Amino acid sequence: MKRTSRIDSRISGPVYAMVLILVSAFTSSSLAKADDGPGPFGVTVTAAAGGQSARVGALFGAGRGSPSAGGHFCTASVVHSPNRDLVVTAAHCLDGGGDLVFVPGYRDGRAPYGVWSVRRSFLPDGWAKGQDEDSDVAFAVVEDRDGKGVEDAVGGNRFVTGTRTGATAVTVTGYPNSGEAPVSCTNKPTAHSPTQQRIECPGLSGGTSGSPWVNGDREVVGVLGGHEKGGLTDDVSYSVVLGTEAAELYRDAAADP
Repeated sequence: MKRTSRIDSRISGPVYAMVLILVSAFTSSSLAKADDGPGPFGVTVTAAAGGQSARVGALFGAGRGSPSAGGHFCTASVVHSPNRDLVVTAAHCLDGGGDLVFVPGYRDGRAPYGVWSVRRSFLPDGWAKGQDEDSDVAFAVVEDRDGKGVEDAVGGNRFVTGTRTGATAVTVTGYPNSGEAPVSCTNKPTAHSPTQQRIECPGLSGGTSGSPWVNGDREVVGVLGGHEKGGLTDDVSYSVVLGTEAAELYRDAAADP
């Protein structure tokens, strides 16, 4: 389990920020930009506000009231669906029960695109029946606000299965529990096993479970979780290889009336 399903953080806020600054400064002076990604690879920085990061948000327990109270524990992101109301995350983020809210673009206690209540969760059988690490992906349907879906507010990336691991670089964006803004890192995934993929990015600590792995075509081709519920260190993270089970789960969730 990666830092208690990434719920607990090993790096405090000030120390974590200092690590990011030092790593960024060192890498920017020593690595050229990658030719098939924004580059440099393997560097974690604070994600810029708006754009793609607006589609990524933090999950909170609904009982905490305003998101400004803190307490985000996992990450989720908006994926395209006919009803424009769907987010994807890790299954271990949704199996605890209780009411949840999704806050896209959350930053420093603010909810610039609103607070969206989770209406229904979809977990694969492999996870629901035995917490199979190869099934650690899930979807949540969120309630509309003022007659509009969350995808109308921030857009959504396509959820794509069957992509070859490492075919392109991906960008992982998520919310460490130690901070109040999302961080982002780009690198090429590699195979951990036939059913699991891994990526080397520093500082993806507690809270980043559920973070989307987005390629250059704005497709979600991985979700942080899977092996060891995301990994046991902050520097190496995992995702289920999205295949038939994930595709079927997406179809079920997207068809929810």
